[in-house]
Amino acid sequence: MAEDEIDYNIVFPDAGTTERHWQGTKEPVVILLGWAGCKDKHLSKYSAIYNEQGCVIIRYTAPLKTLFISEPIGYKELRGMALKLLEILYDYEVENSPIFFHVFSNGGFMLYRYIIELLHSDKQFSSLSVLGAVVDSAPGSRDIPGALRAMTSVLGPRVSPLLRFLLLAVFAVVIFLLRIVLYPLTKFIHKNHYDAVQDRPPVWPHFFIYSKADQVVRHSDIELFMETLKLKDVPVDNFNFVSSPHVGHFRDFPEQYALKCRDFLVACVKDLQGTEMKRRHRVQDQ
Repeated sequence: MAEDEIDYNIVFPDAGTTERHWQGTKEPVVILLGWAGCKDKHLSKYSAIYNEQGCVIIRYTAPLKTLFISEPIGYKELRGMALKLLEILYDYEVENSPIFFHVFSNGGFMLYRYIIELLHSDKQFSSLSVLGAVVDSAPGSRDIPGALRAMTSVLGPRVSPLLRFLLLAVFAVVIFLLRIVLYPLTKFIHKNHYDAVQDRPPVWPHFFIYSKADQVVRHSDIELFMETLKLKDVPVDNFNFVSSPHVGHFRDFPEQYALKCRDFLVACVKDLQGTEMKRRHRVQDQ
């Protein structure tokens, strides 16, 4: 793979499934943004939810070094990845289809933050139509214990105890300095994902899936974030699975999870169609 490319997967539905669900209208393109350390085999289980609905699926997970090193120190490597992801829509000529995001944990949300910024500011993407976004187990604010638990999970059992301790110690010091001690100053140069999206949120609807049992991202962070979006007139809905672990809601409640995602997608499509119908009526009345 060329150095300037990203390692993504795209899946197209069969024509019969698309026609059955969307009946001549453009099928949605669902972009799944994986959590830190997520493998494509994990994301593919989620993509099946939407593939069965006749959607085009794009799956991508940002590299660990970008999430845990580049982003915390303010090197915006994720912005370039966000740009390439949006350009894929043009490469496969699906830029006129409605776009839908499914975002996992802070790892996916960090990348989503830059996608939002590009959709706000880059004229190249001004014609893209975003339906909405499902946000699973995110976003979390400056929670060092949660970040360390996420890092521990990513390192896994293969890493020796000594190396794991050293990596976690260095990571904790960096996060504490940049995101706690120095953040009142560094935020003017580089805001974290939580504050950046709160300050300038997208206008499309969001559905937050979370749990009070989450040990990586505090449910209070997600609930505060939702309230902030509501105050800025962003349509927000949510579901608290209560007992499932971080990004474990689909595993513990597969049928309920899939149904809620599909229902939200269909509702977003209906809202978009209603908006377009009103726009056509306004034009005809002029």
